[in-house]
Amino acid sequence: MSSAKYIFVTGGVTSSLGKGIISASLGKLLQARGFSVTIQKFDPYINIDPGTLNPYEHGECYVTDDGAETDLDLGHYERFLNEATSQANNITTGRIYNNVITKERKGEYLGKTVQVVPHITDEIKRNIFLLGDSGKYDFIITEIGGSVGDIESLPFVEAVRQVRWDLGSNNALVIHLTLIPYLSAAKELKTKPTQHSVKELLSYGIQPDILVCRTEHPLSLEIRKKLALFCNVNLNSVIEAIDADTIYDVPMLMRKEKLDERVLAKLKVTAKHEPDLEQWKVFLGKLKNPINEVTIGLVGKYVSLPDAYKSIAEAFIHAGAQNDCKVNLKWISSEDIHKDTVENILGGLNAVLVAPGFGERGLEGKIEAIKYVRENKIPFLGICLGMQCAVVEFARHVLHLSDASTTELNPKTKHPVIDMMEEQKKITNKGGTMRLGSYTCKIKKGTKAFHIYGDTTTIQERHRHRYEFNNKYLDQIEEAGLRAAGTNPETGLVEIVELKDHPWFVGVQYHPELKSTVQNPHPLFVKFVEAAMNNKKSSS
Repeated sequence: MSSAKYIFVTGGVTSSLGKGIISASLGKLLQARGFSVTIQKFDPYINIDPGTLNPYEHGECYVTDDGAETDLDLGHYERFLNEATSQANNITTGRIYNNVITKERKGEYLGKTVQVVPHITDEIKRNIFLLGDSGKYDFIITEIGGSVGDIESLPFVEAVRQVRWDLGSNNALVIHLTLIPYLSAAKELKTKPTQHSVKELLSYGIQPDILVCRTEHPLSLEIRKKLALFCNVNLNSVIEAIDADTIYDVPMLMRKEKLDERVLAKLKVTAKHEPDLEQWKVFLGKLKNPINEVTIGLVGKYVSLPDAYKSIAEAFIHAGAQNDCKVNLKWISSEDIHKDTVENILGGLNAVLVAPGFGERGLEGKIEAIKYVRENKIPFLGICLGMQCAVVEFARHVLHLSDASTTELNPKTKHPVIDMMEEQKKITNKGGTMRLGSYTCKIKKGTKAFHIYGDTTTIQERHRHRYEFNNKYLDQIEEAGLRAAGTNPETGLVEIVELKDHPWFVGVQYHPELKSTVQNPHPLFVKFVEAAMNNKKSSS
């Protein structure tokens, strides 16, 4: 058995209470005390991973170094802890059942009747312990997706009960995140939903050790006493989680509430030292007291749900703080951009980012936006499909290949400047067919990209795409002024393009937003925000 301590975070009353942020904040506090921490997310949906889910359904699909397509909460874990996650950090019901059925088909259960208990719960437990058994971590925080009482999450809750029983109270604890709603008609906070939620959890054999209560108003001592009494927890284990200005305030709020101290006391762990949060405080100071301000347009097709571009929005927060600058994001639907609307929509912006995505919807709008920023010398960053659209736009309007396109949009185009990789053309299943995870990129010396990355020639970045720059057109495109600044050393595939006669025009095939953290803002975003500030100065 591993020596790691296990912390489970469950949710009640309603979804979207912020289990991921609470988990990440607690992880940050324990890390700041000198402990090694990782966080995993167990999601109750049947999909094998979020890779085939519509972003409107689930927000963005976060990709790890090892190519796992995961829940967006893993982005929060990485941004807070500055530690990479992996395939083992996000498990779905689909993965669990798939593993069990595969074992059954192989005859590993020796003809036994395969059941939810013990076979499904045992597989969940096996995955819970995977990271702990590595010996790398002092604490494993496990977030259970959904709300207590959901049919889907019952096997996970039962597995948590068994783990607590297996390990004993000094090695595992449960934090229950719940809601204390404010009824404006009665002008008071109500504890009954939390009481019912804890009662539901108790019916599954789990007594929560700590209550974290989401609230719009401060919890009085009277309410805390009531919650402690009726939910059977210690008074100092009722933790207030009041609405914060930003998610980055939450670690400080949880420190004020002594959440980390309660966890350590419950698990009988001696603190190494007080949490060192100086760097975090510096970041918060810069975030809340900007000297400059810019407006950057984010052109995409999922803008009605900002969570679809969560990592990009957070990368701008990190880069903005680094530049002492507030970044106002203007969310622009690419379907609204046409020749007659583009100037009205993009005029006056300090910079424009064209976002990643899949499918043909809104593609022509992205191309029109790129034409406008290229011709008007507005700083531009294209990510994944955004980079591909920049290549298509350049081929059409500079090389005058009017039919130029990506085969994603037009499979019969005469000039497929963006095309599917050869090895992918034979694959019919959508799931798991892409170039996923971390790949090396070699950057050419003397390029803008070379300076952006701090005069380095080798970088590692995360990918998630099926289509690539078609190298048959490379010479032609480079001669006209759009150069390949970075390529994959093994395949020769183009990873970075930049425009020579433009103040700041960069397109990247990978997803830099996935590697931006509070501690290490991504250099591409830092320099892009800087370019937006320079553009604002020069045009004022």
